[in-house]
Amino acid sequence: MAGHSHFKNVMRRKGAQDAKKGKVLTKVQREIISACKAGLPDPASNPRLRAAIQWAREENMPRDRIEAAIKRGSGNIDTDNFEPIRYEGYGPGGVAIIIQALTDNRNRTASDVRSIFTKFGGALGETGSVSFMFDYAGLITYPATVASEEGMFEAALDAGAEDCSFDGKAHTITTTLDHFIAVREALEKRFGTATSAKMTWLPKNTVPVSEEQAKSLLKLIETLEDSDDVQEVFSNFEIPEAMMTALSA
Repeated sequence: MAGHSHFKNVMRRKGAQDAKKGKVLTKVQREIISACKAGLPDPASNPRLRAAIQWAREENMPRDRIEAAIKRGSGNIDTDNFEPIRYEGYGPGGVAIIIQALTDNRNRTASDVRSIFTKFGGALGETGSVSFMFDYAGLITYPATVASEEGMFEAALDAGAEDCSFDGKAHTITTTLDHFIAVREALEKRFGTATSAKMTWLPKNTVPVSEEQAKSLLKLIETLEDSDDVQEVFSNFEIPEAMMTALSA
């Protein structure tokens, strides 16, 4: 299992998703508000807001809560100002980790992130220290039922995508940053709203870790994910399915 899934699958296996649901929705709400403040409150004209709303739907956020967040972010209601910031570092086994955060206090967030890295045998680095190991790319997914493997591949190719893969359950389309919006819109015209469509950090190569390293690494990522200021965590670890199952038991 590769780390670019930013630990959602691990959270499911550990049965922690329900317990963390409220915190996840708070993170989604914060992203919607921040996206509105950074651009227009119209998802058709604001790609970041559109992605945030898609994330909200993936998490089953009620429609009235989405609308309330947009209203707050559009300036109709006073809100705290959160700024996006990226942290980079190394975890156990030399695994690269990227953290996307939204914070109203850089010093607090940096201190918290550094403390978590130190506690679980990692090291917080400078900006750019590990991001060169990843591609910042668009990732679009559709359920298998919307098209055949060949049909989706041809549609993605025509739209300007970089790659399209199929695992029997879903189609996964990757794009460059420049082509993300055009590809997403072209596919939505043909197949409807995607299951997921967002910019993400995809590792160029993965790093295998031992069982002992995996224990500390997964705890480090889980603790980062649990931080109020952290929105998403990406990594390039590779853990065999059997080992992951044993660790999650």
